[in-house]
Amino acid sequence: MDRLRGNPWAVLVTLSLGFFMTLLDLTVVNIAVPDVMRSLRTGLDQVLWTVSGYALVLAVLLVTAARLGDLWGQRTLFAAGVAVFTLASAGCGLAAGGAALIAARLVQGLGAALLTPQTMAMIVAVFPADRRGTALGIWGAVAGVATLAGPTLGGLLVSGPGWRWVFFVNVPVGVLVLALTFALVPDLRTGRAHRFDLPGVLVSAAALAAVTFALMEGDRYGWAWWIQALGAAGIALGALFWRMQARRQDAEPLVPFALFRDRGFTVMTALMGVLGAALIAAVVPLVFYLQDRLGLSAVRAGLALAPSPLVSLLVSPLAGRLSDRIGGRRVLLAGLASYVLGLALAIVLATPHGHAAAFVPALVLMGLGTGCMIAPLSTEAMRRVPPHLAGAAAGVSNTVRQLGSVLGTAATTALMAAGTSPLAGIHLAMALPVALLAAAALALALTRPRAAVASAPGVPAAR
Repeated sequence: MDRLRGNPWAVLVTLSLGFFMTLLDLTVVNIAVPDVMRSLRTGLDQVLWTVSGYALVLAVLLVTAARLGDLWGQRTLFAAGVAVFTLASAGCGLAAGGAALIAARLVQGLGAALLTPQTMAMIVAVFPADRRGTALGIWGAVAGVATLAGPTLGGLLVSGPGWRWVFFVNVPVGVLVLALTFALVPDLRTGRAHRFDLPGVLVSAAALAAVTFALMEGDRYGWAWWIQALGAAGIALGALFWRMQARRQDAEPLVPFALFRDRGFTVMTALMGVLGAALIAAVVPLVFYLQDRLGLSAVRAGLALAPSPLVSLLVSPLAGRLSDRIGGRRVLLAGLASYVLGLALAIVLATPHGHAAAFVPALVLMGLGTGCMIAPLSTEAMRRVPPHLAGAAAGVSNTVRQLGSVLGTAATTALMAAGTSPLAGIHLAMALPVALLAAAALALALTRPRAAVASAPGVPAAR
């Protein structure tokens, strides 16, 4: 084990396992909702907060957790996040009522927020630039597979040992990741002193909480005046936060504006938000179609979607390696085209009398597209970011991706309800990611990278 300590690939496996747990829990719980309601004898609104509460805490705390990683060490924050997430998973599985389950899920979201931004920052630190694309490709494959495989794994667990194992399955994985972290992952520090921007943390958390809550709960409450007021307050707080950060650029800001001087980081981070929205807006209507329109069980619907994550898992490392050789923009454009084509085909195939097997070609194209998008996005976003800004960059990019997922969920729900029939609503919702990704491809084709962030002083030293 000692000879593997600090080995970049061993570090990558450890980080990816932890990252996989957090993203899987964004989607895996959806399948368990009916069983949780019956088992805990609770209402739908309360159970749905086990899904939205986790996403809310995760979105709100990502930027703060990234800065804490700079202050206290990214390995320390990663290990703390894994420990909190694992204990909270056990708490979820043991919950005797709806309130206890929601509380445990909120703590789970805290653990996920603590560990998530550290994964990207440490990958940037341990891999040289010429191999970073392959590494981030594997990391991206984990992200894509976790997001898309949730319904499949959730269906198998709920239909087998029961809904509590949706959470219990995290416990042995979390213990393993924690052991590997201290055995294999070096304590990487930049050697720079950091100060904590407490006012920035408080204002950013309030802004993100208000906007995220309004987006997640708006449809449920019919976009009542207080939901609209909450969203507006969140936007106003976001503007205040940005102004506060502008004044702190020489005094350890929470969000260094130097990141945005690199057009590659700015454009790719924006595309991460678009991709986060598009993946949710594509998968949710497809799952609904397979279960509601075709009458498939949760397990069969999950298995029907399996070609997409499997192809993505195979393609992402290759796409990352190709990004290192020819540049990520070309690979990304190919991925966008493949995903749009696959999703457009899925819309055509989603007929009243369709068949799950007919979707395999579309799902293969979507999986190929996902694999070719996630790796280049991460690689190109972080390619020129110096080590002392890696934590902040990871926090910003992961927050944008998470907010994109929240926005995609809200938009998908609204569009599915707006259709003149259930099938029309499904088609309308699936058209959203087609439009988003087509626009993203056009914007990417028309932009060119600009000067990079100022180079960093020194490389992190392992301790």
